[in-house]
Amino acid sequence: MSPAKQSRLGKGLSALIGEVEGVGLAAPEESNTPAGSSSGGSSVDEFSVADIRPNPAQPRRTFSEQELDELAASIKQRGVLQPILLRPDPDAPNQYQIVAGERRWRAAQRAGLKTIPAVVRDMDELQLLEVGIIENVQREDLNPIEEAEAYGALIKRFGRTQENLAESVGKSRAHIANTMRLLNLGESAREHLRQGRISAGHARAALGAPDPDPVVDMAVAKSMSVREVEALVKRLKDGSALDTVANKVNQIDKDVDTEALESDLARVLGLKVDIRQGAKGGELRIKYGDLEQLDELCRRLTAKRT
Repeated sequence: MSPAKQSRLGKGLSALIGEVEGVGLAAPEESNTPAGSSSGGSSVDEFSVADIRPNPAQPRRTFSEQELDELAASIKQRGVLQPILLRPDPDAPNQYQIVAGERRWRAAQRAGLKTIPAVVRDMDELQLLEVGIIENVQREDLNPIEEAEAYGALIKRFGRTQENLAESVGKSRAHIANTMRLLNLGESAREHLRQGRISAGHARAALGAPDPDPVVDMAVAKSMSVREVEALVKRLKDGSALDTVANKVNQIDKDVDTEALESDLARVLGLKVDIRQGAKGGELRIKYGDLEQLDELCRRLTAKRT
């Protein structure tokens, strides 16, 4: 591992894994080599895939099926190039729990491997959770809610403070605090974040509302931008109803080009035009006052050009 990469890792992970990541090992598809029994050394051995279990404190809950398939295809060609990190399972003799590398283990199963290269270390529950968090955070494998829940578990279960937690995982205290604010969301809003329907920026903006969950639901339904969510929340603080305020949000904070385009279309059509831009596209709304205006609009839109 290069010095530059080591400096990005939390101290706990660097100390526990050492130079394991620098080892290049290809695991064969079939192996009759007995599983290793090292516990505390840094040697790499082959372990039966069937004797390994996921980390029960694994902060990462969502694994991309496409990414697993791609990694499995790579493993079929080149083997597992980076050993995973295990600890003896405290509840099952001759079994092991994954500390770091669950994605590689899952992909190795898909690739049909019988064994996988690994290093075994004795770790307590705190180290197990902390290293699992550090590995995923440094690789940016966690969604915002998984990261927030992992930090919360370290603080609640092991009495860590935001300050020493920030030092351990290599993040700023402000990042830890802002991420943990997401735990104030309800389950429906958290699920939107887990599935990537909104960003952490949307969620943090919604937290300024008296009741953030309906704001998140509306942001997803209307494909709102972060700025639109911020504007919505700002207007909710005066006690206005959510639906009433939401109808006005898209009319504010429009850039000059959008307003100019609205004016040009309104002049051509003789009707009021409203352009609403969201995170994933937008809407063009044309307002008419009576059926005669609607008929005229339809005639213009359907007229054949000569």
